[in-house]
Amino acid sequence: MLYFWILFNLFALGLLIVDLRVFHRPGHVVGFRESLGWSAMYISLAAFFAAVLYFWQGQQATLEFVTGYVLELSLSVDNLFVFLLIFNYFAVPEAQQHRVLFWGILGALLLRGIFIGAGVGLIHKFHWVLYVFGALLIYSGIRVCMTGDRQVDPAKNPVVRMVRRWVPVTSDYRDGRFFVRVMEEGGRRYATPLLIVLLVIETTDVMFAVDSIPAILAITLNAFIVYTSNVFAILGLRSMYFAIAGLMKVFRFLHYGLGIVLTLVGLKMLASDRFRPPVSVMLATVAGVLTISIILSVVFPEPKEK
Repeated sequence: MLYFWILFNLFALGLLIVDLRVFHRPGHVVGFRESLGWSAMYISLAAFFAAVLYFWQGQQATLEFVTGYVLELSLSVDNLFVFLLIFNYFAVPEAQQHRVLFWGILGALLLRGIFIGAGVGLIHKFHWVLYVFGALLIYSGIRVCMTGDRQVDPAKNPVVRMVRRWVPVTSDYRDGRFFVRVMEEGGRRYATPLLIVLLVIETTDVMFAVDSIPAILAITLNAFIVYTSNVFAILGLRSMYFAIAGLMKVFRFLHYGLGIVLTLVGLKMLASDRFRPPVSVMLATVAGVLTISIILSVVFPEPKEK
């Protein structure tokens, strides 16, 4: 099994490298049609992996992967609201946003791998942790429904405060670089605002993982399925950001759908000893709730300000 873990991680890393170094090497503004193409490619790759999984591990594993992928992808779409807020707050040039998301996703893959390994291990060793995760998901679902978009103030991020206290930061962006040498200061090394943005993205993803990792652990405790569904969702997140960044406000009821999904998954974890619905039912429920929230958002758009 270790062989498949290594191959999959090399595959994911190769996709990221080809994306950044070959197709986006000059650092240009990613257009709507281009981002749609990349998003379709990543979704197709996830579908192909699901087909391979069907012939390799059977129907149950495939259903668990598809359910986890849909769940993680839907939660990732909610994260795009926060990414948009962060980029706007720091006034990140559009041509440099792709670079930040690339390195941010690379860090997210590592962090989530650690979280998944720890979460699966804890549940196998201490069964009561399942109830803690379930209660956390219910709380998160209610919070998302009541507060709407996740509120993040980059200026209050403790990592940002620490970096600015110990490392000098330039006042402007320097061609997509994270560190530069300022000759006017005797060649002293300075961080650029792009590094600050990257740190905010990474620490924010840790908060997202607190919701998403327990959610998929309610679907399956197969670490390989949990990890691969997370990876495919995160890989497509970068391209999806550019595809729907301008359409965020269209889905005004999406956060209600996500809140309901989190609450239902939390209830499933709390009742796991007595009631275990089939994975296909969970998949249909997640897809149905999200579809209804999107349809309602389109049918009842947000009133325009006078």
